[in-house]
Amino acid sequence: MNQVVQIQGVEAYQAPRFQVYQHRQIDKIEALSQLPEHLRFEMRVVASVFPFRVNNFVIDELIDWHKVPNDPVFQLTFPQRGMLDDESYDLMATLLKTDPSADQILELAQKIRNKLNPHPAGQMDKNVPELDGETVNGMQHKYKETVLFFPSQGQYCHAYCTFCFRWAQFVGKATRFNNHDADELHRYLKEHTEVTDLLMTGGDPMVMRTGKVRGYLEELKKPEFDHIRTIRIGTKSLTFWPHRYVTDPDADDLLALIKELVDAGKHVSFMAHINHIQELRSPVTLEAIKRIRATGAQIRTQAPLLNNINTDPEMWSEMWKLQTQLGMIPYYMFIERDTGAKRYFELPLYKTWEIFRDAYQNVSGVSRTVRGPSMSAGPGKVEVSGVTEIMGEKVFVLRFIQARNPDWVQRPFFAKYDEKATWLDGLKPAFGEEKFFWEDEYNAM
Repeated sequence: MNQVVQIQGVEAYQAPRFQVYQHRQIDKIEALSQLPEHLRFEMRVVASVFPFRVNNFVIDELIDWHKVPNDPVFQLTFPQRGMLDDESYDLMATLLKTDPSADQILELAQKIRNKLNPHPAGQMDKNVPELDGETVNGMQHKYKETVLFFPSQGQYCHAYCTFCFRWAQFVGKATRFNNHDADELHRYLKEHTEVTDLLMTGGDPMVMRTGKVRGYLEELKKPEFDHIRTIRIGTKSLTFWPHRYVTDPDADDLLALIKELVDAGKHVSFMAHINHIQELRSPVTLEAIKRIRATGAQIRTQAPLLNNINTDPEMWSEMWKLQTQLGMIPYYMFIERDTGAKRYFELPLYKTWEIFRDAYQNVSGVSRTVRGPSMSAGPGKVEVSGVTEIMGEKVFVLRFIQARNPDWVQRPFFAKYDEKATWLDGLKPAFGEEKFFWEDEYNAM
């Protein structure tokens, strides 16, 4: 039975029943019937390679169907032709026209996926820690202070973003990080007292029932985990299924757990992925934000800059202003990572800096908590701090916001200006240097 609740601005809000569509049901989405057949076929082709999942809240509440296919949330959730290179697209399109078996589609899809750098930034070889001499699956420990944990029950989302840099999590067990062993997580954290921050990530941990979340987090209230000061929860649920905090059967239990952690002295921070101001227009999302904040938890917002979705600096500044007004903290503007469908979403680095600068100039100091544009690259989070000219040479000014070696953090370094560069590995050192200062140490890691 759908729950009726009181939400500010809505007399009696009746929660919809959660309904999800995946690639095999894409033709059953009624709203798509207005699109030409060739566009619907293109979606089927791309959804055979990249993960696709969308729910009724996104379809009914967030997408302006009069603006499709250019609507930003439509671009954010529905597969687009440009996400595949021409050769890969043509191979899959030709195959789908032959009434292939599921195995044939999977075999070709896997060949295409393997070319798309499914695990960037050393996730498989540099970030995975050990416990008692054995690899700990479903965990990453890239920076000294922070451990990422991928709970097995949270390795999907209420809806998938087309740009997602963790797309490989959703297309097969061979490419997935996950761990269902809460005891292993707790043992690792006990042994590593240098860790202050635990980041629950995925997928989306907030697809889990509260009982599962409690199994991972409740233990951290004990004195032996006093060194864990911050618990972060990476989630898209605030805008893709805000009912998780308002009308889901265990919404109140989840909020009670968060308050317990806060009352136990933990800093709990929801790392909310919000890509466009359009995602903040629903009353139930505003109610979810209010309820989370009432527990004492914080909400920090982050998103990558994405071609075809959010390149307007005025939209960014208005979004940061609104987020601040709602009590959220603008945290990061990221640069689209070097994986998956990056070809469709990436922008030249100089352009990312110009958009960030123009947006940043139009907010007050309370919204200037946001950092970026930042590349989450192998050696660390590298910020493009600016473009300038030094000794007659035009350069990018770069710095580490976070790094594998803490000594690298906040040390400025310089790269030759290159209008075509879209990622760190496309840059060369400025001023005739052969290498960036961190390269030898990073390559030896």
